[in-house]
Amino acid sequence: MKTIKYKNYLEIVPNQGRHILAQQDDDTLFVYQAFRPAIADYAIKIQKFGGTHYSFTRMSWIKPNFLWMMYRAGWAEKEGQEKILAIRIKKIDFDKILSLSVFSSYKKDLYETQEVWKNKLEQYPVRLQWDPDHDIYGYKQERKAIQLGLKGQILEEFATEMIIEIVDVTEFVRNQKSKIDDGNINELLVPQEQVYIPDSEVIQHQIGL
Repeated sequence: MKTIKYKNYLEIVPNQGRHILAQQDDDTLFVYQAFRPAIADYAIKIQKFGGTHYSFTRMSWIKPNFLWMMYRAGWAEKEGQEKILAIRIKKIDFDKILSLSVFSSYKKDLYETQEVWKNKLEQYPVRLQWDPDHDIYGYKQERKAIQLGLKGQILEEFATEMIIEIVDVTEFVRNQKSKIDDGNINELLVPQEQVYIPDSEVIQHQIGL
């Protein structure tokens, strides 16, 4: 995982608007999930999800933005989210997930009617939300971050077939949280992220970019 000082990160990311921020290379990007140790330890060892503690019947949310994950997981301090995993997948697979997504709430500029939206909710297996991003202290930002809820076949495909690599970043997270707690912000590191824009204009419109 490539890192950058937080103060430099702030200089390169957009301040407002909807943006998919992710650590990426030409072909792949990282998404994040937080789990209790029983689930995470299996995933780290096997390099895919499964085992007796993982459920394929529940919706599972992925987030490409590190700081949004930190806000949701309380920097690995929330119960049931004590382990933070960075999951590398191909961009083509991430685009497939986006192409199967529907906003979790009705958006009149994207769906002709509420009935059309409700029908899509039944047909599409991915829930899409744009939520306020947060800074290292948990304060809301003008910039919006994306999170995607997967269920059914696409969840199983993501969990067992799409994954290239699962990296346990929990220790890194805890080390950076200690810098925040100590007021040592100048030394705070975060993953280096860039704006990701799908090549498909259809997907761009579908996710509200």
